[in-house]
Amino acid sequence: MKFGPVPLDQARGAILAHSEDVDGKRLRKGQCLTDDHIAALRKAGRAEVTVARLDPDDLHEDEAAAVLARSLNDGASHVHAGAPFTGRVNLIADRPGVVRIDAERINAANAVDPMITVATVPDYHQIHPGGMIATVKIIAYGVPGRALDRATDLARGAVRLAIATHATASLIVTESPGGPGDKGVEAIEARVTGLGMTLAETRRCDHDSAELAGEIAAASGDIVLILTVSATSDSCDTAPEALRRAGGRLIRFGMPVDPGNLLFIGKISGRPVIGLPGSARSPVLHGADWVLARVACGLSAGSDDIAAMGVGGLLKEIPTRPQPRRSRG
Repeated sequence: MKFGPVPLDQARGAILAHSEDVDGKRLRKGQCLTDDHIAALRKAGRAEVTVARLDPDDLHEDEAAAVLARSLNDGASHVHAGAPFTGRVNLIADRPGVVRIDAERINAANAVDPMITVATVPDYHQIHPGGMIATVKIIAYGVPGRALDRATDLARGAVRLAIATHATASLIVTESPGGPGDKGVEAIEARVTGLGMTLAETRRCDHDSAELAGEIAAASGDIVLILTVSATSDSCDTAPEALRRAGGRLIRFGMPVDPGNLLFIGKISGRPVIGLPGSARSPVLHGADWVLARVACGLSAGSDDIAAMGVGGLLKEIPTRPQPRRSRG
């Protein structure tokens, strides 16, 4: 691509590099200059104009962005590319789900040419319909075809959207006198429906291992969620013990995400069971969101996966209790 100022009589067919105010109107950058544009510029007293002129093997910014965006999800379902504008194309989610990003492929594509860029949300980002997953931006007005071909090959299939593979969830709430009652049920239902699932039932029982075990066994949802009136503080506490009594098994108690440290995960008869900390009663971003989203979408959420959530796992400082997190020395 050639870039720079040229006399007006050499500007026909070139791309206007910078917007110009002409006769009270805005001639916007990116315009392919016509005879009428040049006449208006000359009338306004311009003798030259800064333009970009593509070489024979260059692709225009919009065409290049569209090609690269299509390669990113390589025809995968539940994602569509928006219309190109000023060298940009956005990838948009059609369904709620969890975004999977192949970081190595994205990094490799971004290393081909500084004028070819892809920016994405983080891997495992939970997204809602209409949310932006990635944006392709061609910084120059055009890029060499060879460079685009290389970036396209490297980025192919680097973005996909995992959607819910489970349809329903059951919520079991344990109760005791003076407890929070139904507080938080609405927030948990919103988490479930936000993933495209249905909260099939909300069951209640005393905070007792035997009673809770019966409710776990009777729950009908594809995923079983447990919200206890009292925090789980050990792998042998009331809720994990109830899971064992019901015939299930505990996979992990505790996670390096805050809020969310006291979450546990297990299985019963092939169904996932998630024990929610009391802090999950709040609708703010929580470790439970990360785990529930992965489980709902059929992604791995084992002990090693949860152990790897610590970097980036400090989700929110809690203003009402900052002191325990800070040294007083």
